[in-house]
Amino acid sequence: EVQLQASGGGLVPAGGSLRLSCAHPTFTFDDYAITWFRQAPGKKREGISCTGRSDGTTYYADSVKGRFTISSDNAKNTVYLQMNDLKPEDTAVYYCAMGLNYRLWKSYVFLYEYNYWGQGTLVTVSS
Repeated sequence: EVQLQASGGGLVPAGGSLRLSCAHPTFTFDDYAITWFRQAPGKKREGISCTGRSDGTTYYADSVKGRFTISSDNAKNTVYLQMNDLKPEDTAVYYCAMGLNYRLWKSYVFLYEYNYWGQGTLVTVSS
């Protein structure tokens, strides 16, 4: 069973920054991707950023492009989401998820049915 651990959420004023972390196990293969999703109260879950382990490609939803940055520290088995210029509409529970066989679905990273999910971390942005 693959366990992902998301952390780093909190309360921040509009315009502030947070860095989320997604800790994952050590894998002997590299054909996977880790993606951040978020879900605000009463709204559908939204894929916001993805990184492919095998090719290092990154993806961003339009809603966060230019403000959020995804990165990986392979030595620490951690994927980060640096969130800058936060807005009240960024308030949500943020989840990280891992998908296997990334090369097969890399053209639709936010629509793929991910194999494993972390527990979520709450980000609240005050106006």
